Amino acid sequence: MLSILSLNFSTLTLPLEDPVLKFLVVLIIILFAPILLNKIKVPHLLGLIIAGAIVGPNGFNVLARDASIVVTGTTGLLYIMFLAGLEIDLNEFKKNKWKSITFGLYTFSIPFILGIMGAHFLFNFSWLTAIVFASIFSSHTLISYPIVSKLGIQKTLPVNIAVGGTMITDILALLVLAICVGVTQGEVNAAFWTKISVSMIIFSAVVLFGFPIIGRWFFKKISDSISQYIFVLVMIYLAALLAELGGVEPIIGAFFAGLALNRLIPHTSALMNRVEFVGNAIFIPFFLISVGMIIDFSVFLNDIKTIEVALLMTIIGIATKYFAAVATQKTFKLTKEQGGIIFGLSASHAAATLAIVMVGYNIILGETDSGEPIRLLDESVLNGSILLILVSCTVSSFVTQKNAHQLVKAENENAVTEVDPDDENILLAVNHPSTVEPMADLALMIKSKNNRGNLYVLNIISEEKNESSMKNAEKLLHSAQSIGASADTEIKPLIRYDADIIKGMNNEIKVNSISDLVIGVDTEKGFSPTFVYNLYNGYLNNQSANVLVYHSAQPVSTIQKYVVIFPAKVHLESGFFHSLLKVWNLARNSGSKIEFYGSEDIIKVIENIRKKVNIDSSVIIFNNWSEIRKIFEKMKDDDGFILFMATREMQSYLPEMQHVPNYLNQHFRNRNYLLIFPNQTRESEYKKQTRAIGNMDDFMEIGNIVSRIFK
Repeated sequence: MLSILSLNFSTLTLPLEDPVLKFLVVLIIILFAPILLNKIKVPHLLGLIIAGAIVGPNGFNVLARDASIVVTGTTGLLYIMFLAGLEIDLNEFKKNKWKSITFGLYTFSIPFILGIMGAHFLFNFSWLTAIVFASIFSSHTLISYPIVSKLGIQKTLPVNIAVGGTMITDILALLVLAICVGVTQGEVNAAFWTKISVSMIIFSAVVLFGFPIIGRWFFKKISDSISQYIFVLVMIYLAALLAELGGVEPIIGAFFAGLALNRLIPHTSALMNRVEFVGNAIFIPFFLISVGMIIDFSVFLNDIKTIEVALLMTIIGIATKYFAAVATQKTFKLTKEQGGIIFGLSASHAAATLAIVMVGYNIILGETDSGEPIRLLDESVLNGSILLILVSCTVSSFVTQKNAHQLVKAENENAVTEVDPDDENILLAVNHPSTVEPMADLALMIKSKNNRGNLYVLNIISEEKNESSMKNAEKLLHSAQSIGASADTEIKPLIRYDADIIKGMNNEIKVNSISDLVIGVDTEKGFSPTFVYNLYNGYLNNQSANVLVYHSAQPVSTIQKYVVIFPAKVHLESGFFHSLLKVWNLARNSGSKIEFYGSEDIIKVIENIRKKVNIDSSVIIFNNWSEIRKIFEKMKDDDGFILFMATREMQSYLPEMQHVPNYLNQHFRNRNYLLIFPNQTRESEYKKQTRAIGNMDDFMEIGNIVSRIFK
């Protein structure tokens, strides 16, 4: 009994050694620190850092900053950079790349130049030491990125600029460090430059071009959700390792991994939800706590030089980042809130700062007469970096949170609506188990951003009191619900008993005011005669909903490009713009490229919308549907296509459309395709506002209306 008691009491010695108790303490901090500090309007990120300082070795020594904390914290840092690359809007990034480059140069050069001047002339540091010292301020860590991600503004212009600029300034700062280290070792020669250039090129090529190929193959072959998540973690660490081998910091590798997998992990998918959830719940809080553990206020009592250096580092580190953000704001005429977001994201110094300081501290240039080592960066700089981390993270958290809330408010005031003006209610008509998951994934892609509850899944039972049919229906509906829940979206189940399946379907469409009906094509049966009959003589008789016929041969996330083909006059159909919104959402949420084919009139409509709401797309004039096969022949294996179809009563109907089902059965069993039949009778908001959408003068107004919807 005494031995058991002694064993129990031994676990309470500080710092804690028992792994269960250590993990419990960390989880309690992650749970309660944000809750308590949010009540006094303190950002939760700052709360975790402060908690880390309190329980760390320089506080009450409850937890040691041992290997377990460092490893999990490192994962959190890599996670932050990975999410920054994964969530960035690549189309906006390309569109605003010069803004990001400009900000990157501002936020590198301004702190770098002022840092060199301050170090050399105020503290008489050597030029080499001053250069390494200045590189500390040029770099920054996106420690407040989770704030903008949580508020859903991670795809906005200032966040895109800040994230792109972070990549540029960190690479330049770490490159300066590598050169300075080479100088101290006498290695800066032609071989040095060749080695670092070649290694960087190889690293970038492998990650940015090789990872998407590997990822696409993996996601096509493996559908298990756990395996897919572990694969993502493997890619993060592999990219980080390759970055180290290439001579740069692992955080750059993690960011590149995010860019590489950006189009393969759709932003509305279940996998994205898992990636964000685990990172924000476990890994990122661990990193913030580990940063707090470094903070030691006692070091400022050592000597006056430490205080002076710490104050100088803090002033330069924050003021120069502010100047860079203001310069970017003035250069590109951004709003005050947008400039504040850029400053908030770039103000914090943590990971890269620690890396540079520790490398400089460990480089010994010689010895004093008393045998003390002469370091490239001395202890005053090492200790001063602690105050810089604490103050900069505090400023970053407050500034980002304040401006992020203002930006959200401003965007909501400017937006006419965040959802489709027509009430969007999407119905999935499921019958075959193999079509449930693809249809649910498609629904998550095409739905409007704020639609989290107007999705339905329906199975009609034609034989009443058939127990096996009931169990099968429940299984199908539960499968769709699970997919929606994993993406944080509710899909409401509907079961209906009706001897006439088509009549039962149309009645459910009326009862639930369905705007979009999604029907799945079984990959084994294809367009069977029964399916064709039910489609044209049943589903399409309901004229109040758009009908989407979907065939999935591979996961929607692995499609590289969609070919969209419009028949002439399709823009005159009342449901055209509502249907076009679904295509636009598919492009935005999946990241796939879109290639539009249509007549001059339709292409002008598309061009006007593209000016307002950018997606990665191209347009091609196409007038002869009899040559549609030539378009199909140019498609690659990972391309999908979308056909806008029509019934005989519609203005856009073409005789060639009657051959489409047979052609799809013969040539597209192994490809994804989507047939869209716009509704014929819904009086859309677009038509009400434009009055005559066939009028050429109204094209710009159409673009304005659609742009407000996509906003």
